Amino acid sequence: TNNHLGLSDSTGGYQPCRGDRLRVKFGVKMSKVLKHIVIVGGGTAGWMAAASLTKYLQEQATKITVIDSKKITTVGVGEATIPNIVQFNHNLGIDEATFIKATNATFKLGIEFENWSKLGSTFFHPFSDYGLTIDNVEFHQYINHYCANGYSAALQDYSFPCALAHYNRFAQPQPAPSSPLANYSYAYHFDAGLYADFLQKWSIERGTTHIDARIIEVNLNADNGFITSVTLDDGREIVADFFIDCSGFKGLLIEEALHTGYDDWSDYLFCDRAVAVQTKSTDLIKPYTRAIAHENGWQWSIPLQHRTGNGLIYSSRYQSEESATQLLLDNIVGVTINKVRHLRFTPGRRRKIWNKNCFALGLAGGFLEPLESTSISLIQTALAKLLTFFPDNTFNQADVNEVNRLHNQEVENIRDFLILHYKLTQRDDSKFWRDCHAMDIPTTLSHKIAMYQSRGHIVMHENESFEQASWLTMYNAFAVHPARCDPRAELIPLPLIEKKLEQIRHTINNAALKAMSHQSFIDRHCKAQP
Repeated sequence: TNNHLGLSDSTGGYQPCRGDRLRVKFGVKMSKVLKHIVIVGGGTAGWMAAASLTKYLQEQATKITVIDSKKITTVGVGEATIPNIVQFNHNLGIDEATFIKATNATFKLGIEFENWSKLGSTFFHPFSDYGLTIDNVEFHQYINHYCANGYSAALQDYSFPCALAHYNRFAQPQPAPSSPLANYSYAYHFDAGLYADFLQKWSIERGTTHIDARIIEVNLNADNGFITSVTLDDGREIVADFFIDCSGFKGLLIEEALHTGYDDWSDYLFCDRAVAVQTKSTDLIKPYTRAIAHENGWQWSIPLQHRTGNGLIYSSRYQSEESATQLLLDNIVGVTINKVRHLRFTPGRRRKIWNKNCFALGLAGGFLEPLESTSISLIQTALAKLLTFFPDNTFNQADVNEVNRLHNQEVENIRDFLILHYKLTQRDDSKFWRDCHAMDIPTTLSHKIAMYQSRGHIVMHENESFEQASWLTMYNAFAVHPARCDPRAELIPLPLIEKKLEQIRHTINNAALKAMSHQSFIDRHCKAQP
């Protein structure tokens, strides 16, 4: 979705509009405008916030300050994204090639899942629809009808990104009405630290203030509990109207100061540990992320231009840190170039990302797990909601409540999508996978599964981060088959369906074969300097 404020909200419909940007000019008293916003913590979340606010507030006199310390290490392993990051950069006015070169980025067409449904299985989750909707009937309904009558058709054959990934090629979308090649997206793999550095430079050049210091105290108003200021380790006190907490898992403001509370979802998402290491690149760069399921979790492989990011997500209830580390080291390719890092987290979300005059972003707002690469996207969509309901210094509670409602619903929808990957597994080779398959799931998710099993209907709620095609990918990959299909699909003669399917498959495959290799595309258009 396009707008001019440097933001896009993949949930649809909750984006800053021109009326928000011009509210000072149309009746809001200058005395109510926020004079100073402090962002606590740098990293990806902090500098995405700074860049967005700098763009949004460019016509106002609001000061923006980022406080972080070089002595504090950021998590910095978030290297894979989903497509709305492309629009985020574009709306900030960032040239794509410049960004890719600066962050050693590569293109991402989707995720290849290995050993998830069962040992030896592989499927691809693309950023695209499958085929075309015909006569208001969704494409998969024709596939379901066709296969229910004894024919065979592979869903991935009707997605251009799937074909590109299969041949290790890349092509940017070329809009063409009624073409199955037109409607697809891409994302990036990039160095999160370099991306933060890139946005830091961009923001500071446009007026953001940066203070390299550590916060030792958060000061609250005794009457209403709002944050009034933060005290730095050099003795300075920084006063502000509004504070954005990008301090990571600890939630320095949102939790340690305001005691907002946290919803623990480890009963649904068992993985709570990660071990990560980087390796030298050893092969041609693939245009997709790999997610390889293991006995008690899964391994990621994320190709950048200069290296590969590797990690293992696992559950501490089923596996020790030592064995997880060894498992990762035994299953990576290439020479390691840094020390192994260990991360601990509790899957879940902050009960409110907006509490009083504090807004939590990134890990401070919660963390589910790296599966499907949603962390950076949630930073982006949270910012979009904040700017849609951007406050003045009265902090209207109705606005705050609406942002929290929208965000919580979005995170719950993502939670359900992630649970689907574990719940539908057919693996029974370890207690971890058997327990995943047997676990109770939210009623919102069980209803979605039941509706697809009934008639191939894909239920979509407000604020969904993943579109129908993504849910369809999972149902199909985990062998969830509907008992019946849309009756309208049955009106089309099977020989005609067969002919049309072959035409689409042939067109997609030929177009993919004509595309440039992913490596060649990067070398020609956006290769980073050594």
